Amino acid sequence: MNGASVVAGAPAIVAHGLDVGYTGRAVVRGIDVDLPAGGLLCLIGTNGSGKSTLLKTLAGLIQPVGGTASIVGGPPGTLPARVGYLAQRPASSYTLPICAADVVAMGRFAALGLLRRAGATDRALCAESIERMGVTPFAHRPLFELSGGQQQRTHLAQALARRADVLLLDEPTAGLDPNGREVFAQVMRDERARGCAVAMATHDLADAEDADVVILLAGRIVAAGAPAEVLTDENLRASFGFTGPH
Repeated sequence: MNGASVVAGAPAIVAHGLDVGYTGRAVVRGIDVDLPAGGLLCLIGTNGSGKSTLLKTLAGLIQPVGGTASIVGGPPGTLPARVGYLAQRPASSYTLPICAADVVAMGRFAALGLLRRAGATDRALCAESIERMGVTPFAHRPLFELSGGQQQRTHLAQALARRADVLLLDEPTAGLDPNGREVFAQVMRDERARGCAVAMATHDLADAEDADVVILLAGRIVAAGAPAEVLTDENLRASFGFTGPH
């Protein structure tokens, strides 16, 4: 099903001298990004390296410590219907009696607002997202009964149902089995083909193979640029601390 997308070549994520952190204290300084529609930005580093902090800043959940950032032409957090954010540990309740399909339907809330009710287009987008992420076999099971991988597929389907121009994904392949990773990779290729830009945090170097820009983080910017330039043994040792060839 086709949805509205950004104009080809238009900037999706722009940051200039961006400092990100909490309560005025920077975790990472001097981030520069210019990601076009359909582009893929991969943030790679260990826990605590600044990946999640940067994504939260781009999502508008925390304020920049310094510098500037814009998402599809607006300040972070001001265009919720056009930006989908998936946290590393999604906040959907595991105790309420909601099924996977209900969780996916939440992806339409930003577009619907407080007063509009879901219509045929909204239901079709949810059904399509459920099918694309392989959620159909357990769509009507309670979320708390699902495995970690099934829950992750469900939350990814929710992000897809948003039909956003930008997806901000924090460790999206965590908990997925090899088949789930393949499904996710194909879905991301399809999203990018329609013009959706993707920024994702990951530990997995394989996730960065198709990236336009990779930023390697370790509480600072170790390196930024094309994957072949960034993911060198020297840079990876500086970020992860291991000495073997990758």
